[in-house]
Amino acid sequence: MANKINKFFSGLIDSEVWDVYALSIEELKNRKLIRTRNIVGERGEFLAIETYNKTSGLSNLQAAPEGTQNVDAISRKGERYSIKTITAPRKTTGVFYNCGNQGDESAPDQKFEFVLVVIIGKNFQLENLYELTWVQFLKYKKWHKTMKAWNLSVTKDLIANANKIYKKPN
Repeated sequence: MANKINKFFSGLIDSEVWDVYALSIEELKNRKLIRTRNIVGERGEFLAIETYNKTSGLSNLQAAPEGTQNVDAISRKGERYSIKTITAPRKTTGVFYNCGNQGDESAPDQKFEFVLVVIIGKNFQLENLYELTWVQFLKYKKWHKTMKAWNLSVTKDLIANANKIYKKPN
């Protein structure tokens, strides 16, 4: 299959490759696989929700309404999940806004119960899925000076202490 696709693309001029990309985005939207043009984030959210809903013992999740800040999925019990997607080999998530300020010693209002860190490969397939509680998020969060918000670095310590939901078989 990959050889046929590569052959197809090699016969296109640059503007036609962009046309295929635009059509692919439209098809992904029509199939309700994405809601926005944030392909990496949307793919990670889809994979996280799908994995939770297919795995016995995990909460059933549904996507949160678009535009809900810091919450991407909600369980049937009302638990809020923030989902951050990283493309391997990157190690840092996107940012979490309104979760307190750097240097502020008071605990911020709880914005979600869990953070799901989704790691996808260059083929957009799931490689790893980690779950952190709000308390773990507070422990591992790092300040992003430019964005003036928090993010997470996926370190060995974070991985060792996170709930490992999925690891790609070797």
